[in-house]
Amino acid sequence: MRRRRVNRVATISMHTSPLDQPGTGDAGGMNVYIVESARRLAQLGVEVEIFTRATARDLPPVAELAPGVLVRHLTAGPYEELDRADMPGQLCAFLSGVLRTEAMYDPGRYDVIHSHYWLSGQVGWLAKERWGVPLVHTMHTMAKVKNQLLAAGDRPEPQARVLGEQQVVEIADRLVANTDDEAGELMELYGAQEDRVAVVNPGVNLTVFQPASQGAARRRLGLPQDARVLLFVGRIQPLKAPDVLLRAASRMLIEDPSLREHLVVACVGGPSGNGLARPSHLTELAAELGISDVVRLVPPAPQDELADWYRAADVTVVPSYSESFGLVALESQACGTPVAAAAVGGLRTAVRDGVSGVLVDGHDPHEWARTLRRFVTSPRWRADLSEGARRHAAAFGWQATASHLMEVYSGAVAHLHSVPVASCGVSYGAS
Repeated sequence: MRRRRVNRVATISMHTSPLDQPGTGDAGGMNVYIVESARRLAQLGVEVEIFTRATARDLPPVAELAPGVLVRHLTAGPYEELDRADMPGQLCAFLSGVLRTEAMYDPGRYDVIHSHYWLSGQVGWLAKERWGVPLVHTMHTMAKVKNQLLAAGDRPEPQARVLGEQQVVEIADRLVANTDDEAGELMELYGAQEDRVAVVNPGVNLTVFQPASQGAARRRLGLPQDARVLLFVGRIQPLKAPDVLLRAASRMLIEDPSLREHLVVACVGGPSGNGLARPSHLTELAAELGISDVVRLVPPAPQDELADWYRAADVTVVPSYSESFGLVALESQACGTPVAAAAVGGLRTAVRDGVSGVLVDGHDPHEWARTLRRFVTSPRWRADLSEGARRHAAAFGWQATASHLMEVYSGAVAHLHSVPVASCGVSYGAS
């Protein structure tokens, strides 16, 4: 099948803006993925227009994120952050803004739609039908997977989301999975057709996230040079399990009280999702465990500062219950800092067990304490992992991600034009 040139992509990210700071609210790895892949696509000569919901009245209708990349802010609901549970009620308003934008131009403005997360997929579904272009969709997270791996006290994803995801899987021309594991979950849990699923690994910005002096990073962050730093980076919510790190640190101090004068447990991020119900949970838990003196809670940091946190750490801890990939793990390794991660989802790809870090089965604080203790007491072993971490991360670059996405886009366009296009006759009823 002859590939067709893709000139302009409509990227849909309804519930979170690529301009938001990752690590708080709904902004996380997906935001990084959209920004970095869009920049690299633009460098390949593809124009990218990102549609997102306006969360402030003073946001410009159109903002340039980078040369060749525009962010379009669409009015859909109140000018404030909305809980994702309230987002389906704004799907019609958001879709209307997407369709009005395309209608301002000559027909055929967009060659392909790439939607991110199921809400955006619902919008992409209808835009695809109206414009006659293929829909490429990336889940990032899946309700059925999350519901199989719930943290204690976490709320299951609603059936409406499960249904909405199923609809997107059935209508999308291509589904982009971050890893082979995710591709398998799409096929096993949602019945996705194998020939519609493409595996494209996310990347890491190897210019920003690269090895540098640990001592200099600690000076800039105000950390003692002789500290033993355990680092968590991400949104503070049950799914990401920062409490596992705190409980493991408490166990480490019980077993070795002399460690207290050197231990620093740093959590960089802000409350998000179900974590918004208890924004002071980590502060309260640290007090309950008697480790408030070693815990540092740090607001979400821009990339340059975040790179310093990775460099300053002895190990980055990623104890999530579910991860479609785990960009934090990759960023840390690119800085030369090994990772202790839960053996779930995409983390099994992002971390090479025994080479760039350690994969831990389950979330037992005793087991995590045993693993983390080795990082702070075995410097030679940690140095070997540090070297492995750098080598492992070097194989992941956003340029490769963008190139592979281009292949997916052009393949979807070529396939659409090689078969008769019939109306699906679907009615709009987003869940």
